[in-house]
Amino acid sequence: MESALSEPVVAGLATDLAGDLVTPDDDAYDQARRVWNGMVNRWPAMVARCAGVADVRRAVAFAREHDLPIAVRGGGHGVAGAATVDGGLVVDLSPMDWVRVDPDDRRVQVGAGATWGDVDRETQAFGLAVPGGVVSDTGVAGLTLGGGMGHLRRKHGLSCDNLVSADVVTADGAFVRASADENEDLFWALRGGGAELGVVTSFEFDCHPVGPEVATCFVWHRGERAEEALAFFREFAADTPRAVSVLPFYAWVPEMEELPESSWGDPAVVFFGCYADDPEEGTEVLRPLREFADPIADFSGTMPYLELQSMLDEDYPHGRFYYWKSLYLRDLDDDAIAGIVETAEACPALLSTVDLWHLGGAIADVGETETAYTDRDAPYLLNFEANWDDPRKTAAAVEWVRDSVAAMRDRSAASGLYVNFPGFGEDSEQVAYGENAERLRAVADEYDPEDLFGRAGAET
Repeated sequence: MESALSEPVVAGLATDLAGDLVTPDDDAYDQARRVWNGMVNRWPAMVARCAGVADVRRAVAFAREHDLPIAVRGGGHGVAGAATVDGGLVVDLSPMDWVRVDPDDRRVQVGAGATWGDVDRETQAFGLAVPGGVVSDTGVAGLTLGGGMGHLRRKHGLSCDNLVSADVVTADGAFVRASADENEDLFWALRGGGAELGVVTSFEFDCHPVGPEVATCFVWHRGERAEEALAFFREFAADTPRAVSVLPFYAWVPEMEELPESSWGDPAVVFFGCYADDPEEGTEVLRPLREFADPIADFSGTMPYLELQSMLDEDYPHGRFYYWKSLYLRDLDDDAIAGIVETAEACPALLSTVDLWHLGGAIADVGETETAYTDRDAPYLLNFEANWDDPRKTAAAVEWVRDSVAAMRDRSAASGLYVNFPGFGEDSEQVAYGENAERLRAVADEYDPEDLFGRAGAET
């Protein structure tokens, strides 16, 4: 989309930046404007590829001065597509992908353009990890600002629970630090609700001893036993140690040589996760999930934590179409299990999954109002994850997700949604943040009174 700004004005911004300013006339524009989700096809007036904080402040000031809509891109991996905007300015933080580990204090400082793969690679060099996502090229910024669920969630909490401080450029161009001792209200909001509050330029996290080897579970069971498998998992999850974080999901067997050709295209229930402690002990703890039934395939075993963190990367390529929407389940009773299987069986796009995240543990140790992230007492998160390559399936895939969420809200003890799996943000702040919504809005009004960042904000 062509900018209405004059060439000298745009050229002035380009001159002021240490990084690159990409406009529609540039050969790099088509690549610079695209984000991970192929459903999102927007045309910003310019993309400021920021080399550092000074560039971020200049870009924010420029957008404010010229009344441009603004979007912030960290890793660009968010399903809602909020990292780009039609006709506006994208503050692209991807060049700011540095990671600095302090192994003695077990802390790591991370630039806002880094991915979890960047963080894992540096922290694992010292036998440390920060709870992150389950796909290595997910951005640190968006995942953390929305909460941050990964393989270490029950043992060490969410990404946002391990946030020590953050550097932020606010809508008025100020550069502030948010922590438990500085700008405490902003720090509260950044932990789970920070997408619209400013541009976070760096994060400081606590690290934990993890790896280098971890016990993993990645076993495929036949879909014909899906209800039985989920009921088995319910009993397993009821008293499992905190070191266990397992994600059961309903899927369809992909056409991969590692999986038996006779099962390609068949429904399956997969138990996927790890034991974030002694690998030998973890192998025994996870064994029941492997031995529930004679599996289609079992890839479980002890492996490097880095390998676990990238196991799903190939399943989420850039440019695929994605539409995900979630809700928290208060109870996984037989009716809820039947609903999960029934909605899964109606899926029109067989690259999709229906994910049941086991929560609790360290997540529930934090009080409901201690951070913006909410629904901490929910034992499960259910996510309908539509993934497809054929654009002709778009309407059916989106409809399936929305209908499935509505059906589960009607028949289950359900609430809220996880803001990193939000559809395209159709639901109200009250649904997303519950009792924290009013306070979050007050913080946003304080730091961005003119709504410069809007609801798009930073994203994964």
